[in-house]
Amino acid sequence: MGRKVTLATCSLNQWALDFEGNLDRILESIEISKNHGAKYRLGPELEICGYGCADHFYESDTLLHSFQVLRKLLESPITEDIICDVGMPIMHHNVRYNCRVLFLNRKILLIRPKMLMANYGNYREMRWFSPWNQLRKVEEYFLPRMIQEVTGQDTVPFGDCVLSTKDTCIGTEICAELWNPRSPHIQMGLDGVEIFTNSSASHHELRKADQRVNLIKSATTKTGGIYLYANQRGCDGDRVYYDGCAMVAINGDIVARGAQFSLNDVEVITATVDLEDVRSYRGEMCQPHMECEPELCHRVKVNFSLSTGDDVYLPTHQPITWNFHTPEEEISLGPACWLWDYLRRSGQAGFLLPLSGGVDSSSTACIVHSMCVLLCRAVQDDNRQVLEDIRRVVRDESYCPQHPKELCGRIFTTCYMATENSSEDTCNRARDLANQIGSTHMNINIDMAVKGILGIFSVVTGRWPKFHANGGSDRENLALQNVQLNHSLCGPLLWARGKPGGLLVLGSANVDESLTGYFTKYDCSSADINPIGGISKTDLKNFLIYCVEQFQLTALRRILAAPPTAELEPLTDGQVSQTDEADMGMTYSELSAIGRLRKISKCGPFSMFCKLIHLWKDVLSPMEVAQKVKHFFRMYSMNRHKMTTVTPSYHAESYSPDDNRFDLRPFLYNTRWTWQFRCIDNQVAVSA
Repeated sequence: MGRKVTLATCSLNQWALDFEGNLDRILESIEISKNHGAKYRLGPELEICGYGCADHFYESDTLLHSFQVLRKLLESPITEDIICDVGMPIMHHNVRYNCRVLFLNRKILLIRPKMLMANYGNYREMRWFSPWNQLRKVEEYFLPRMIQEVTGQDTVPFGDCVLSTKDTCIGTEICAELWNPRSPHIQMGLDGVEIFTNSSASHHELRKADQRVNLIKSATTKTGGIYLYANQRGCDGDRVYYDGCAMVAINGDIVARGAQFSLNDVEVITATVDLEDVRSYRGEMCQPHMECEPELCHRVKVNFSLSTGDDVYLPTHQPITWNFHTPEEEISLGPACWLWDYLRRSGQAGFLLPLSGGVDSSSTACIVHSMCVLLCRAVQDDNRQVLEDIRRVVRDESYCPQHPKELCGRIFTTCYMATENSSEDTCNRARDLANQIGSTHMNINIDMAVKGILGIFSVVTGRWPKFHANGGSDRENLALQNVQLNHSLCGPLLWARGKPGGLLVLGSANVDESLTGYFTKYDCSSADINPIGGISKTDLKNFLIYCVEQFQLTALRRILAAPPTAELEPLTDGQVSQTDEADMGMTYSELSAIGRLRKISKCGPFSMFCKLIHLWKDVLSPMEVAQKVKHFFRMYSMNRHKMTTVTPSYHAESYSPDDNRFDLRPFLYNTRWTWQFRCIDNQVAVSA
């Protein structure tokens, strides 16, 4: 009796609106699946057009080109004799749906629209799609003429249905449906569906991977069954990085898995599993609950078997242990892969980073170095796509990187931007780190540019602003600090060295500084992209400790030992007199806690105070907590306008302050928070 089935799932590095490239990667994954003996292949969510099309989903072109790609897939001999499960947007009765299209041998078997939408955090699916809310209901979908010409079909089933082969039953979940309290796999499992599939576009966040794995293990622990998970990989055009992790599970165990971070554009995971294991598991664990549902799943029958008749000697995949990356490893790998996608697809020749010798810019430099390490490893592993992309970036068709440090020198430029307020120590720290990672490094003194700007100001006003240390006011002091960080003169550096191409300017403001607006608008916020804009200072410090050991970057020890400072005010006896934490009025660890309460716990001033008096009770009095909360909200509200211009950042934390895509709050506030602060004062008085 045939009972063993070989199934394939994959992680694909799709790119929004790259229909040709997306088609090639889909076909490659199907071909690999067939070569491994699979009879079913699952791909990621909206893989034909790319998940991140955003408002391009409004355009009829996106729907048209998706169907054109679907036709190519149907016509290709590569897709013969394997059930292919692909994702694309489809309009039915003038309503757009996020759909899975299952087809076999030039026939569309069914179209399954997404029923539970992701509409929180980074996701706005309800802006472009409607959920299919007709449980167990199936309608006829009239195919476009271009598809009818290939399939010979006028209509196909569209709705909440499952696929019934000669030997098993396959049901679909789409991404967020797994995370929902009413996940479809529960009812499908009770109705006898044995194989669940999930096509996802799930982004990376620090410390998130275990949630995804545990959900999938739990899904098959409760009712038994086989679970296939596919995911997008890479940067498909926005701030998030999709981190792969394709996997296959059975009865609560992971039996096959893909990489979480990889430079491979196509990764296919196959597993051979025994359907009898599912049936035995359910017979013991779930028998009392396996009963007929009031409304059974609509089954679409197909005359096809996933198993073969003679499979006695076919080995099955056994449970494996999932070793999760530490947060430090995630910072090293995720943003590095994201940067590489951005660089190779932007058509630029490398990165430029103002390297100050502090934790933040040094972290950005280390991420670029990590990227170079990954690239060299990929080339050593004979990844032809990576080598081709490297050669295109460096404009040399014969180039082959030999060492990460050497590659870093070709694509990474760092510069120390000195003023009269800069110390020799920070200059040396930046130089030493640049030497160890191999970047092309320069020292640039921008005093002339600063004085030129101030000269224009003095001509217009007849006054010359002064720092605090020289008798200036608070307003003068702040204005002078904001003048000094301009790095707009660093753009045409490759041109000046006689090399082709341009450089992408990297920002290095961490998530905590962005939250309070502790950066100069249109300066630190005017970079092209920022790999650390969603990472806390605490995590960045731990990451640098990791880099000391992992990459032998010993120069980082001095950087870690130095107090964080922007060096915006005059030196005192040649030493730094200004520190970031003193300027902000709180430590980075305090700010990290506040940021999580503000975004994740949805706290306003009063509820934040109520939580922090318990969290900080051992170190701060209620009065001191109240002062810090008030100070934060004043800074936050005064600087919210900066978030409208913040550099697009790698999304690594769920308390990202990026209001363009994630934190949808106003940028004009009453900075006095009169009512809210009075509630805090009243509570402090009660506790006194």
